Amino acid sequence: MITTGNTGKRACLACLAAALMFTFAGCGNKSPLDPKNPVSLTVWHYYNGSQQAAFDALVEEFNDTVGREEGIYVQSYSQGSVSDLESAVRDAIDGKVGADTMPDIFSSYADTAYEVEQAGALANLSDYLEQEELDMYVDSYIEEGRIASDGSLRIFPTAKSTEIMMVNETDWEPFAVATGASMDDLATVEGVTATAKAYYEWTDSLTPDVPEDGKAFYGRDALANYFIIGMQQLGVEIFQVESEGFTLNVPREELHRLWENYYVPMVKGYFGAYGSFRSDDVKTGDILAYTGSTTSAMYFPDQVELDSGTHAIDYAVLPAPIFEGGKNYAVQQGAGMVVSKSDRQHEYAAVEFLKWFTQTENNLRFGCVSGYLPVRKEAANVQNLERVIANQGLSVVPKTYDCLTSIFNEMDGMTLYTNKSFQNGSAARKVLEYNLADRAAEDRAAVAAALARGESLDEASAPYVTDEAFENWYNSFCDALNAAIDG
Repeated sequence: MITTGNTGKRACLACLAAALMFTFAGCGNKSPLDPKNPVSLTVWHYYNGSQQAAFDALVEEFNDTVGREEGIYVQSYSQGSVSDLESAVRDAIDGKVGADTMPDIFSSYADTAYEVEQAGALANLSDYLEQEELDMYVDSYIEEGRIASDGSLRIFPTAKSTEIMMVNETDWEPFAVATGASMDDLATVEGVTATAKAYYEWTDSLTPDVPEDGKAFYGRDALANYFIIGMQQLGVEIFQVESEGFTLNVPREELHRLWENYYVPMVKGYFGAYGSFRSDDVKTGDILAYTGSTTSAMYFPDQVELDSGTHAIDYAVLPAPIFEGGKNYAVQQGAGMVVSKSDRQHEYAAVEFLKWFTQTENNLRFGCVSGYLPVRKEAANVQNLERVIANQGLSVVPKTYDCLTSIFNEMDGMTLYTNKSFQNGSAARKVLEYNLADRAAEDRAAVAAALARGESLDEASAPYVTDEAFENWYNSFCDALNAAIDG
């Protein structure tokens, strides 16, 4: 017979407690699903066309494989545009009459997700992911999703993008031959401005009997990115969000450089913005080059359509330009997926689907169609892209392929950046997007009217490009930003 004293009893109790702690700790990772009683999930997104078809195909494959094994069934619904999706989510949260119930998963940009998180409607994804799983994803993508006050994860990275520059190479060639222009000049923001001026003057010279009819060379989508990333390249974080508070940084000198290299060439006609997107302007022959999202590559036209006829064009994919002497920052953008707060079964099932969707092969298959970048560290290279294309027998649009490989080859030398979310961040971003663009469009119209009256470009644009004009805009810009942030 073996007996134990108090020491032995305490040891036994300690062992029992440790065993119970281990058991309960393991419960957090144990699947609450029953394949015989599958959980049904709804996903709202904004994909359309080929992107929607690619996403739906992956959802169907999940349902037929992992979903069937684990007891998860996913149904996906496109809500149309990003703004349509955001409106549908807000209506569901507010319980508006006729609104659909909240989906289990929905695509969301950080600013919108932040608003939903403030309403207490998002699941804590950190409860369902081990650290080693998080480590598989690009660090900055995970960091972007930590929008909760305690730093826990709310946005699951599923597909990202950055910016590239695309050029109508066919119509670039005669300009380059005539003027000696080089695409190497397009590596910097200042180089783009100088090239656009040269292009305007060259096209003007082609019709000597018609004065001041030069054409715009360049445009850009998403002017908010120009502000946020341009300032970051110049060493200024315009929206500085830290645990102790928020700081708006709007130094005159750096903003003057941004003004000089967007507003001034817009007013003078060296840059242009005519259609909904700059790829539309390339198609109509109004510009030759633009900076836009990697996902825009598929929309770059195959031909230019003029009143006098159409002609086929080739293209060149270049890195997005950076400011001279600036650091190589590039925008990190693209919506992730968030999970609505509900119950453990649905939240667990939602994370299981998102983990499957972001596996290297699945994520790259989606990227080959959509132009989005994969989110896992191991996936973002040309070798894995080639492997997936070969294994799946995929037919990839050359423009999308060239865009993805260009970014993969550049990623080691660039730093992806997106500002952290903050209260009224969406409103502040709208100021960046529209304030200067609207001013430039209005003033360009006045310059064009002066040109029609016979004034020279220098005469017509003179009132708009002075230091006083900058100061007037700068003060109104700062006032608009402060008003947006204050709500």
